[in-house]
Parts: sequence; C-alpha cells; structure tokens
Amino acid sequence: MTTQTNAFNAYKQNSMTTASPGELTLMLYNGCLKFLNKAKQAIADKNIEARNYNIQRSQAIIGEFMSTLNMDIEISKQMLPLYEYMNRRLTEANVQNDAAIIEEVEGLVTEFRDTWKEVIKITRQQQYGTVGQV
Repeated sequence: MTTQTNAFNAYKQNSMTTASPGELTLMLYNGCLKFLNKAKQAIADKNIEARNYNIQRSQAIIGEFMSTLNMDIEISKQMLPLYEYMNRRLTEANVQNDAAIIEEVEGLVTEFRDTWKEVIKITRQQQYGTVGQV
C-alpha cells in the first residue's frame, strides 16, 4: 500500500509541476470544492475541528485567487467583490455551523470552475485547432 501511495503522490506532484497556469487554477477550484464538501461532511458529523480546518483551506484558496487578480483588467474588478463575498460567507458558515451557507459558496465556486474549464477549452482550440479534454 505504501508503494501505491508514494506513486500517487509522485503523480500529483508531477501534475502540479507540469501544469499550465490555467490548469493550476482549475486544480485550485477543484481543491476548493473538495474542502467545501469535506466541511459539509464535518458539519454532518459534528466535527468542529474538521469543519474549521476545511473551511479555512477553502478560504486560503479563495484568498489566493483574490491576491492574484490583475486589477488592471476589468473582469478582475468584478470578480474581487464575489471572492470577498464567498470568503465572508465561509466565515459565517464556520461561526454558525451552517452547511447551507457552504452549499451557497459551493455553487459559486462551481460556476467559476466550470467557466474556467470552458476558457481553457476555447484557448486550446484557438492555440492548437483541436478540441482538448480538460
């Protein structure tokens, strides 16, 4: 089992070091969704520590998105308030132990992620003239 775990960790590390910036962003969105899902499960399990940890991980990813926005681009000025809203709602979810708030944020992150997947697909089509899988 240890050999499989080591192989999987090596694969994940290789995936991150060879991914394009767009693919890394997609990985971050997927990671955020994973942590949100774990936070909801922690609420169901009444595991306060796990809820807090996973919400904070999601907030760290959203914070990374906020800090890397290029504010010279108009869309970034529109995205920043949405990221701030998600971050604030996650704080509320953590304090109130509220899975419904996490689901609200999960919906927004899913929309961002799906839009980003579409951007990658269109960019690949323009660059390579082919339809690539994301």
